[in-house]
This record gives sequence, C-alpha cells and structure tokens, in this order.
Amino acid sequence: MEKRFSFEEFRKGLEWFAQAQCTGCQLGGGGAPCHNRGCAEENGLRSCLECGEYVTCEKTAYVREWYPFVIKNYERVVEVGFDRHLEEEQRARAGVSIMGHLERRCCKEVKLS
Repeated sequence: MEKRFSFEEFRKGLEWFAQAQCTGCQLGGGGAPCHNRGCAEENGLRSCLECGEYVTCEKTAYVREWYPFVIKNYERVVEVGFDRHLEEEQRARAGVSIMGHLERRCCKEVKLS
C-alpha cells in the first residue's frame, strides 16, 4: 500500500498549533480551562510569563508539564521583555503563511514509499 504525505494537511495542522497558543491574559488568551487569568489580572500581569514565580508556581505546573517549550518562552521574556517576545512570536507565525506559498509552488503532494 502506498503512503502519501499531504502538505496541505500538514500546513493546516501547523496553522492550528500556531493559533492555539495563549497570547496572554490581558490580550485575550487563556481558554475556558485556564485558571491563571484571575491570578495574572490580580497581579497586573499581561501573562503568567511576566511573573517571577512562573517556573515554581503550582498554577502553571500543568502548562510546564504538557508544554515544556513554555520554559524557553519564559526565559526569553526574562531576557528581552514580554513585548519583544510577542513581536518575535508574530514573526514566527508569519513563517506559517510562507508554507502555503511553498506548497503551491513546490510540492503539491509527496509520495512516501
């Protein structure tokens, strides 16, 4: 049986992941199961990533466990600030749009054997 790789489906998955990330409590992030929004608001933070207790906070333990990349996000916020981090994330998301162009231009479908 021949396996096929659909670049279109792969791109759709990447776009979903890019938009599924939390943008910060005061920027409309944090979905229904998010218990951190109230804490961030009480402390005047736009995101838990701005909190100095992020890596030890019990409220963010599940995020750190399930999405370990957030530790790097936190470290980047500490290094360059939250606003700069958001700018960098926006540029990274723009890269997903480039994938649509590459798909149309270069590889409609790849066959895996």
